[in-house]
Amino acid sequence: QVQLVESGGGLVQAGGSLRLSCAASGRTFSRYAMGWFRQAPGKDREFVGSISWSGGNTYYADSVKGRFTISRDNAKKMVLLQMNSLKPEDTAVYYCAANSDTTRWYAPELSEYDYWGQGTQVTVSS
Repeated sequence: QVQLVESGGGLVQAGGSLRLSCAASGRTFSRYAMGWFRQAPGKDREFVGSISWSGGNTYYADSVKGRFTISRDNAKKMVLLQMNSLKPEDTAVYYCAANSDTTRWYAPELSEYDYWGQGTQVTVSS
């Protein structure tokens, strides 16, 4: 079992940067592919990106490609989401999630994830 806790959210001006962290508990963190999702007010939760078990592979939604970067440190049981060139439309609650499927690290669907954090708010002002 994995417990996830996000941090690092806040208020930032458009064009600025934020780095979100997701701290995981549990002894088998490296066996989980990890994903980031976000949910804006009145909208469905959407996929942001995912990272493979070793961190060697990443995949991003088109809306964030080239601006966001996901990385992980298995020794520290952390997943990071570096967000640059932020836009007002990036405003949302951001969630990290863990996927226990050992055959698939590219997982853009919510149903593919077994564990979720509580989320952290990111607000981008114009």
